[in-house]
Amino acid sequence: MVCTREVCKNIVWVGANDRRLNLFENLFPIPRGVSYNSYLILDDKTALMDTADVSVNHQFFENVEQTLAGRPLDYLIVNHMEPDHCSQIGDFLRHYPQMKVVASVKAIQLIGQFHDVDLEGRTISVKENDELALGNHTLRFYMAPMVHWPEVMVSYETNEKILFSADAFGSFGALPGCLFNDEVNFDRDWLDDARRYYTNIVGKYGPQVQAVLKKAAGLDIRTICPLHGPIWRSNLDYLLGKYDKWSRYEPEDRAVTIFYASMYGDTQNAADLLAVQLADKGIRDVRVYDVSVTHVSQLIAEAFRCSHLVFASPTYNNGLYPAMEALLRDMKALNLQNRTAAIIENGSWAPQAGKIMRCMLEELKDITILDETITIRSSLKQPQADQLAGLADKLAASV
Repeated sequence: MVCTREVCKNIVWVGANDRRLNLFENLFPIPRGVSYNSYLILDDKTALMDTADVSVNHQFFENVEQTLAGRPLDYLIVNHMEPDHCSQIGDFLRHYPQMKVVASVKAIQLIGQFHDVDLEGRTISVKENDELALGNHTLRFYMAPMVHWPEVMVSYETNEKILFSADAFGSFGALPGCLFNDEVNFDRDWLDDARRYYTNIVGKYGPQVQAVLKKAAGLDIRTICPLHGPIWRSNLDYLLGKYDKWSRYEPEDRAVTIFYASMYGDTQNAADLLAVQLADKGIRDVRVYDVSVTHVSQLIAEAFRCSHLVFASPTYNNGLYPAMEALLRDMKALNLQNRTAAIIENGSWAPQAGKIMRCMLEELKDITILDETITIRSSLKQPQADQLAGLADKLAASV
């Protein structure tokens, strides 16, 4: 049975949801699943905006075919060539022999790499500001390289003023029938997944996202249609504001998050004591995470959200505890910057964790590290508890 919704007259969401997939890109947990959004424009000419993942092939193909209602598919617009959006290109080329693929030059190259299909005479390459007239609807194309692949473009429909934004402005999470942002409680149910999606998938490419935001600022946009998550048809300034902060690596909240690794509970004790001291000083919504049990993608999202980050770790094999090392490496890979940090180390005979964490943090841009490392020898004693109280004072004053 067909499962579609109108975005507006003659533009239809024909995507599908996958609630069985556990790991997005076989890496990121998605307990709420994921949506694969695709949009079909019905005009004098028909145009499909991207395909979907192979996991939803049957539902997606049925949605497209029944929405076309016997009409040919004239164009397939490829905004992004990642497999979760392009796995069915070969099937569509075979099923609709008159269809032309419209994409950037780089995307057309990647089609040949992903699909064993004959593209001779089947493609239209487009560049910045090129247009494609469909009848009452016209698509104008803007290149968006490295948001987050090099071939990416976005498509602006000039009549309805819709931005088909590829992976930009997307989110983890399957759509529960409610397709639009004003049909859901976004802050409660979607913001965490949207932040985790951005920071882990696109976070490295802040300058490139800024370039896309500048292009978007020059357009009259009424609706944003991403390839994952809700469609935005209201309160666009809220969404654009979040992306602006994230892509400039500005903290979303003036807040403290404590990341700790602990083998036998002693480093955890220090983290918990610091959290209590911060709360006593009026710091609200302090977050504390065990890096061994919390997926690193959630930790990265919190690091992007918060202004002040505390790292507490034992020494391990004369080095840094592996889960903490993985977090700090991911922070560097995703270009996190502009944060205030503090360091707590534990070591029974040769503490090394603090020195290593400091070196790794100093590789990040515009990171302010508060004072000296607090060193715990095996278990927390009163002198270190007093040092933690001093750190809580400094964090409270800084926040």
